[in-house]
Amino acid sequence: RLCELLDNAGLGWRKLAELAGAEKRFKCSAEELEMCSLKVLEPRGSPTQCLLQLLAERDCTLRYLLGCLERMGHEQACRVLSSAVQDMIRIMVQPESQVVVEGTQVSLTCCATGPPGLTYQWFCGRQEVPGATSPELVIDTATPAGQPEWYICRVNCGATFTFSRWAHVQVEKSSSPSSASGYCPTMAGLQILRQPQPCCLAEGDTLALECRAIGNPPPQYQWFRNRRPVEGAQAPQLQVKLVTTAERGSYSCRVFNLFHEVWSQEVDVEIGEGPRQTSVTSYLLCCQAGVSHSIATPPSTIPAATDKVALLIGNMHYLHHKQLQAPIVDVHALSALLRQLDFKVVSLLDLCKAEMQMAVDEFLLLLDKGVYAGLLYYAGHGYENFGNSFMVPTDAPSAYTSEHCLCVQWVLREMQQRHTGLNIFLLDMCRKRNLNDDVIPQVGTLEVTANIVFGYATCADAEAYELSQGELSNGIFVTFLKRWLLEDEKITVLLDKVAEDMGTLEITRGRQALELRSNLSERRALTDPICPPGQDESSARNLQWAKAHVLPESQHLYFDCGVTVQLGFAAEFSNIMIIYTRVVAAPKDITKCEARLTDIPEELDVDLKCTNKESPEELGSPLVPVWSLGCPSCCLYSRICGLQKLRQELAFTVCLQYRYQGMDDFVEERQRVNVGRPLIAKLNLR
Repeated sequence: RLCELLDNAGLGWRKLAELAGAEKRFKCSAEELEMCSLKVLEPRGSPTQCLLQLLAERDCTLRYLLGCLERMGHEQACRVLSSAVQDMIRIMVQPESQVVVEGTQVSLTCCATGPPGLTYQWFCGRQEVPGATSPELVIDTATPAGQPEWYICRVNCGATFTFSRWAHVQVEKSSSPSSASGYCPTMAGLQILRQPQPCCLAEGDTLALECRAIGNPPPQYQWFRNRRPVEGAQAPQLQVKLVTTAERGSYSCRVFNLFHEVWSQEVDVEIGEGPRQTSVTSYLLCCQAGVSHSIATPPSTIPAATDKVALLIGNMHYLHHKQLQAPIVDVHALSALLRQLDFKVVSLLDLCKAEMQMAVDEFLLLLDKGVYAGLLYYAGHGYENFGNSFMVPTDAPSAYTSEHCLCVQWVLREMQQRHTGLNIFLLDMCRKRNLNDDVIPQVGTLEVTANIVFGYATCADAEAYELSQGELSNGIFVTFLKRWLLEDEKITVLLDKVAEDMGTLEITRGRQALELRSNLSERRALTDPICPPGQDESSARNLQWAKAHVLPESQHLYFDCGVTVQLGFAAEFSNIMIIYTRVVAAPKDITKCEARLTDIPEELDVDLKCTNKESPEELGSPLVPVWSLGCPSCCLYSRICGLQKLRQELAFTVCLQYRYQGMDDFVEERQRVNVGRPLIAKLNLR
C-alpha cells in the first residue's frame, strides 16, 4: 500500500529518501537512489519497496519512518502506516491499586511504547480527569475516606488507542484500626496498613487472608506458606476455596517495590474437622512467636557475621566457543537475593583471563579474618580434570588448557589465607573432562579447615544445562537455587533441598544433578545476621566495595542554541551501565531535537545496535524492566558494557541535532563529556 502511494514524482519515495537521510546512517548514495529508480523498468518493480529495503537493512525503525512521512505531510501514507502498527502501542507499566492514608498524595503510573506522538488521558470512573494527560497521575487524598475510586488510563496515537488496567485507590483514616499506628505520611519506603490475621477453619471452608500496604512506587505482593512462595498468589488478598488439611501452615506476605521490601507478620492457619486442640507443634509455634521464652534458643548460639562478601561472574559471549544465554539472568537474580541477605555483591559479565584474575584479586581484598562468609558464584563454560575445576574466560582459545583458565582450587587456597569464616563456591558450569589438557596443576597445599562448601550444578564428567523460558533463559541450577536461597537453613541443608527439587525435573533427569561437597562442622547459614565490628579494616573493606558501585551523578548540558539536555545513568551490573539522554528544555522556534552519544572509547567495544535507542526494550537486555522504571520518559538509551576494559576515564561526545521551524535541514552541536571511572572501572582490573 505504501508503494502505491509513494511510487510517484510528487510526494514520493525520493522525498522520503531525502528526509530519512537527515540521519546519516539512513542517507542513500546517488548509486543507491539510481538503483531504486531503475526498479520501474521491472514488471513488478517498485522504487519505494527498494528504498524501504535499504532503510530496513540499516535498522530504521517504524517510528522513524512514520516521523519522516509526517514531515512530508503525506497524510494518507501516515494513516496507512499508523493502522499497520496500531498493535505497537504496548503498555509497559500498568497502574497499581493502592491503599493510602487520608491526607497523603498517591501516584499512579502508566507507561507505554509505540509510534511517535503517544498521548495519555486519565479517567476516574467514566469521567475524564481534567489536565491528567501525562503518564503519571498524582492524586490528593485530602478528601474524606470512603469507597475506593477507580482509575484507568487511555493511550492514544491518532485514532488508535488502548486502555490500561483499572486501578482503585482506597483512602483510609489514619486513626482507623486497620492502619499502622503512628504512621507518618512522609515516611520513605513501604508501610503495611493491614496485617493478615490467624484463623481456624474446617475442611471445605474458604481461606481468606489480606495484607494491605502503601508505598511509592506502588507495592507488589507475594504470599508464602511455610516460607515457600504460593504459586499465583500475588495480590493483596489470598483466597483459597474448599480448603483441605494440605492448606494448613504458617502464612506471610512479602511486600516489595523497586527500592524496598517488608514482610507481614506470620500467621497460623489451622484446618481440621473440629475445634483445634493444643499440640506440641502449636506450643513450639507459640514459643517462636514470643508467647513463652522458657525454652527459647539463647542468642549466643546464633553465629554472628561481621561481614558477608560475594563475587558473581557470568561469562556469555565467548570468542571461540558456544554463546550462552543464562548467565546474565542468573547473575542478576542471585545478586538481588544475596543483597537481601546483606551480602556485599560485585557482579560482573564477560571477563577475559586477565580480568577474571584481577576480579578475584579485588575480591580477596574484601576478605579478612573479620569476614564471616566469602561466596564465589560462576556461570559459564568450565571443565574438571584430576579433581580440579577450571573456569573458562571469554578469550580462551578453541583448544584451551589450564594455562588459559582460572583454577577454582587456587582461589580456595587464597581465600583460606584470608582466614574467612565460611568459604562457599557455587559453580554453574560443565564438569566434563578436557582432553586437550593433561597437565596436573600445582595449586599448593590446602589447609585443613571445617568451613568449605562446594555446590556444583552438575556431577563430575557431566554437563550443566540452560532452561529457556520465552525470551529469558535460566540455568537449571539457579532456577531451583533461587527458590531456597533466602531460607534460614544451614547452607548444606539448603543445597540438599535444591538437589531434591532439581531431581523432580524430567528433562534433565539422568543428565544433570547437583553435587554437594562440604566439610562444614558448624551450623552456618547465609541468613546469619551481620554484627559490624566498627574497626578500621571494616571501614577499608566498605570503601573498597563502594568503589565498584559508584555511578556518575546525573548532569545537565547547556548548548548554545538554548537547548538543555539531561544526562542520566543506571547500572545493570558492576561492569554494565546504561546512559540516557533527554531534552528537558528547548526554545519555541526549535521544532525537533535529540541528543545522541558518539565517540565512545574503542576499548569498550560498544555494539552500535545498543546505543541511542528510543525505548529501553530496543537495547535487547532481558533486565530492562528492572532499571527502566527509574528512568524518565522520552529518552535515548545506550548500554555500555565491559567497563573493566577502560584504560582511562570514560569520555564521550553528546551530539545535539535540532531543526528550526520552517527549515528542512538539521543543525548540529557537540559537547565533550567526561564522567570519570564509573562502577568497576575504578578498580583498574586492566
